[in-house]
Parts: sequence; C-alpha cells; structure tokens
Amino acid sequence: MKKISFKILCIAFCVIGTISCSPEERIIALWPEGNIPNHIESDIEEVQNRTDILRISNVQEPTIEVFLPDNSIATGKAMLIFPGGGYGILAYDWEGTNIAKFLNVHGIAGIVVKYRLPSDKTQFEKHKVPLIDAQRAIRLVRSKADSWNIDTNQIGIIGFSAGGHLASTLGTQYNRKVYEEIDSVDDLSARPDFMALIYPVITMGENTHKGSKKNLLGENPSIAMVNQYSNQLQVNGNTPTTFLVHAIDDKVVPRENSEYFHTMLSVNGSEEDKASLYLYEKGGHGFSLAKGTPNLEEWPQKLIDWIIGLKLD
Repeated sequence: MKKISFKILCIAFCVIGTISCSPEERIIALWPEGNIPNHIESDIEEVQNRTDILRISNVQEPTIEVFLPDNSIATGKAMLIFPGGGYGILAYDWEGTNIAKFLNVHGIAGIVVKYRLPSDKTQFEKHKVPLIDAQRAIRLVRSKADSWNIDTNQIGIIGFSAGGHLASTLGTQYNRKVYEEIDSVDDLSARPDFMALIYPVITMGENTHKGSKKNLLGENPSIAMVNQYSNQLQVNGNTPTTFLVHAIDDKVVPRENSEYFHTMLSVNGSEEDKASLYLYEKGGHGFSLAKGTPNLEEWPQKLIDWIIGLKLD
C-alpha cells in the first residue's frame, strides 16, 4: 500500500475539523486562475503589514480562508466574515480570523473573505468590485457546503465597519448582476440567510464615513451612485434578518448608520426577529470582540444566542 503524505491527509481532513492545518491549506481562491472579473493586470502586489493588527492592502487575488468547528459541536451553520478598514485596508485578524475562531468554539463555521479593495489602477469599475467578490464568496461556500458539513440554508454573513457596508450591500443587493457567470458556482444563490453588522458603514449620504465613501465611490459620485450604495435605501421584505451592534460614542462611523438600517428593516420586516439592534454607551469604533471591556464584551454571546434562536427554512 502506498504511503499517503501528511499534507494530503491535512487537506482532506482540515475542512472537517479533525486536525489543524497551515493557513495555506485552508485558503481557497475565489476565482479560477486568469478569470478574475473587473481586473486590470498590473505590477501592483498585495501588501501585508503586521503590527498589533494584520493589515492587508492592494489585494489582487481574493480568497476565502476556511475555519471549521470540530464535528462533535458543528451546528451546520456558517458565517462569511468581511473585515473592515475603510475600503483601504483589511483588518484581517482583528475583524477576520479572530472572529472565525470565536465562531468555531460555538460550532459555527467561520469563513474569512479577503476581498479586493477598490482601485482605479487595477479595476475597471471599482465600486462594483467588493460586491463582485462578496457574491462569489457566498456562492463558493454554498458549492462546498456538503463537504464542509454546512447547511446551505444556514449561511450567514458578518461585517465590521466598511466590511459591514459590504455585508449590507450583499444582503440587500445579492441579486444585482455585477459580473458575468464564469462556472457552475455562479448558478447558486448569493443571498445570505442572516447577517450581523458590527459598527457598520451603511449610508453614503449624511453621517457616512468619508474615507469609505471616497475609496469606494471616488471624489464626486453622482446622486444615483450615492443612493445605490446607501444600503438603508435598498432594504425590502426579502432582506435577511439582521443583528446590529454600535457604540453611541463612535466618532468614526456614527451610530445613525445602524439606526437607519434597523429602522428600514423594521418597516419592511414581517418576522418578529427581522431586526435586532444593540447600542452601547461606550466603546468607540473598531472594538471587534471587545474582550476585557465591561458591558460591551457581552455582544458576541448575544450574537450567538440570536443565531441559535433563528428560525430558518
């Protein structure tokens, strides 16, 4: 009998949580080689800057990084994670891999999306690119659901700050055609079954985060473009049930962003749990899991309780 290398065994078993694997073996490209939509070839390379937080910029090859819980506690639920960073960088561990590991403890698969950031130098229509990658990411996860022990009707998303804007864009514009189909993965639904928005940018109008708006839409976007990406205006009765968290003293992304979205969900919702908003007096911006912060650190457990209580088809 031929010997099977440890690497092959790792690739086979890491996705079902039986043994640990290196990051390279749980990272999957979003697009087939040479088929990245809305992409201009250039000599620009991805930059990773690791200080207190791993900050990634100039993403050229978007990926998902898959963290699956042990089979003994797996719930069949999954969440795609969109780190923030003002559409200029990705706070990849702080609002990405750390969140995935937290979800795993509670039996939920965590899939970190390293999405492309808007760029006039490497993209034709930069405002579409984050949504293009987000739609593809959730479709790709659905295509792998059986092998990853995930229920295709239990796939949610979570986004932080500008990543919350991208998550809310996906949650309200999942049917918008922003790229041409490449393969059978693109036949699958891009609609999240539920979503969580943590100190999210929602509007591109009053009370927006100016840096996110400039990076995504450019210096002088049209009114039509501003409205297209003011996601409270895109909410309807099919928008997924949503959990929101914001600090009242957030000076970077005003709390009104979450309030706008919550209000429109409440107006359009037919389910009792269509919209849940938690406002905290103190916390500022970018607190992630808020470990060690009194009161605020309760929000992750509230999220878990909310997810467990959801009644999804």
